Formats: sequence, structure tokens, C-alpha cells
Amino acid sequence: MSVGRAKIGLGIVLFSILPMGLYASSFDVDASLNERAKWRSFGVENWTEFDPVERAFPSRAPVLVDEWQWPENTGSVGQLKSLIAHAEAGRKGYDAIHVGARVKPGKRPTQMTIGQIKTWIKNTPGQPHAIGRYQIIPSTLRSLVARAKLSNNMKFTPQVQDRLADLLLADAGLADFQKGRISRVKFMNRLALIWAGLPQSNGRSAYHGYAGNRATISLRFYKAQMNKIFRN
Repeated sequence: MSVGRAKIGLGIVLFSILPMGLYASSFDVDASLNERAKWRSFGVENWTEFDPVERAFPSRAPVLVDEWQWPENTGSVGQLKSLIAHAEAGRKGYDAIHVGARVKPGKRPTQMTIGQIKTWIKNTPGQPHAIGRYQIIPSTLRSLVARAKLSNNMKFTPQVQDRLADLLLADAGLADFQKGRISRVKFMNRLALIWAGLPQSNGRSAYHGYAGNRATISLRFYKAQMNKIFRN
């Protein structure tokens, strides 16, 4: 699940809506403001609106390494996005819907407009709504859409989803990493703050322990693929 940063809002991609009632007792809502405040240091402007429970739901069952298919001819950024999608959305990719959503949209995400997705979110409170290849949650979606200046009539196509992911990668410091201003480890940890399926340096999701959240790929696998993607 992505946790988007917000000059928009975020989920993922760093990034929310009312918690699913079934899991509300798993998180101390009264103490959540201090937890949300941590996001200010990462540049999140609407940190008070974040719902730590929504952010914490695992996107899917653990991903098996043998499911991974190395993307060809997509460049380093495209390969990085494929790795993130592998941890977040699995085989369903751009049409992935959070497994915890009891009421699914009437159409595949790539066939929906952004406005239709917002309506689905509004009409189905109390369940997780992470959507698409990068499992963007509602607050992140709102902020990213605003930043990208997208209209509600625009379809949530693969191209649109990739554009939103590019904004999240920028928030994580991709440019600084590519220029050698931050280390690979720091960049990987920043990505893990945005996407809960990625492990931090301790091998756990940044949201480990919240409502059963966990990393869906191992730190060893994460490191190996990052080393392969960014050889230099």
C-alpha cells in the first residue's frame, strides 16, 4: 500500500480515509496524532488527515520470489516501478484492488475515471480503498491528482498511474539518489515509507505491527533487485 506525500495528499504513494471498523481496535486512535505528526518531516502537508489504520493494512498476501519477472527495456525507473508493483499489487497490476475491500468497484480500475473512483470511495466507507498498480490510498490519490492537475473525467489508465507513481518517486528523493546526494540505503528506506510492502533496513515494513501489516518481499530480495536496477 502506498503512502503518498501530500502537496496533494498520501498513500504511495506516502499517504486516507476512515478506518475499517473491524480493525479499529488494533490501533490507538487517540494516540494517532503523534504518529501522524512524523510525516511532517517527510513533507506531508495534510498529515492531520491521515488514517494510520488505512495506511497499515497489508496490500496482499506475501509475494513469492518466483512470481517475479524481470521487466525488459523499461529503463531503471521503469524497473523500479515494476519492483514496487510486484510488492504492492502482484499479478493484477494496474487493475489491483485492495484485498480487504468488501465492496469492489463495478469496473476494473483502468476502465474507471478518477471521478468514478472517488465516488466508489465515498460510497463505501469503512473499508480500505488502495487501488491500482501502486496501491494508492484515498488521501494520496486526492493530493497526487491535484499536483498532476488531472481532471475527474480522466481515466485511471496505466499511463496515469505511472505518472502518479513518478510524483511519489520524486518525493522519495529519486533525483538526489541518481545524482549521488543520498545513499542507496537511504533511498530504499524512503521508498519503504511510501510503500508498506517494501522492507526497511531492519527487514520489516515501516508499518509492521499495525493491523497485521508486513513487508511482502524480503530485504535480501529488495537489495538484490535494487543493486541490479541501479548498477552504477
